[in-house]
Amino acid sequence: MTALAISVKDLSKKYETGFAVSHANFEVPLGTICGFVGPNGAGKTTTIRMLLGLITPTGGTAEVLGESITHPEKYLSRVGAMIEGPAFYPALSGEENLKVLATLGGYPIERVSKLIETVGLAGRGGSKYKTYSLGMKQRLGIAAALLPEPKVLVLDEPTNGLDPEGIQEVRDLLKKLASGGTTVFVSSHLLSELELISEYIVMLRKGEVVFAGSMQDLLMKQQPVILVKTESSADLIKIVEIAHADGHRATIRSEVAHIEGPAEWAGTLNKKAFEAGILLTQLSPQLPNLEETFFEMTGDRS
Repeated sequence: MTALAISVKDLSKKYETGFAVSHANFEVPLGTICGFVGPNGAGKTTTIRMLLGLITPTGGTAEVLGESITHPEKYLSRVGAMIEGPAFYPALSGEENLKVLATLGGYPIERVSKLIETVGLAGRGGSKYKTYSLGMKQRLGIAAALLPEPKVLVLDEPTNGLDPEGIQEVRDLLKKLASGGTTVFVSSHLLSELELISEYIVMLRKGEVVFAGSMQDLLMKQQPVILVKTESSADLIKIVEIAHADGHRATIRSEVAHIEGPAEWAGTLNKKAFEAGILLTQLSPQLPNLEETFFEMTGDRS
């Protein structure tokens, strides 16, 4: 029995316009939550579709649960997926919708009531789908993906459009599933959420894997960051120039200077800003987080 849920080797998908995914390599261990991140158009959904046998790779290979993606029929019965917003009958209840899908898929009807409880919809299973909040709809979609009792659960943007409460509900559910032995492979734009739940991370940029490994290894490789705000944007540019002059990389995003450097250098920066007549309204050294690391490694800066 393989210890890997997913193994990707030199996987590529090329269209007339170029590579959507180019020579990707990564592994996802069994029983873990693996975050899958990258800017829009990086190739996340294309990769997921190849893993599920929905589109054929141009080159390379991949295995899911030890079986080649050239024969998806050998593993799809052990894989659950939600790759677009869930589609259900509005006039049927959540429970009725799941029973329809269970019947069509040949899954035991008895599993439905347990799944309703698993995803936190106990007491609302009898309510019509059209009365559900967006968070409830997403959780029902995950329940549908869990009908085959999957060893691997693949989710593409499961928290898209959710409010903070809905996001936390989905986060808690994924952690619960992983603790029960289900491997969760989840793509998301909400990097702070993935940082909270993911043990492993795969990062794409323009169809290429720029990092694949444990979250801890990724963050340990990054420089600490100092966040700086000033009263005027002109002063912020001067702060970046001071940082550059001292050999520190610095960029401006959303009217905040992000300077790579140890926390100790913040005192030096404060002194130099004062000498230059610049008033700092924020000076915050911080350890690297996934968002900072993402911007650094993908070059996706705004």
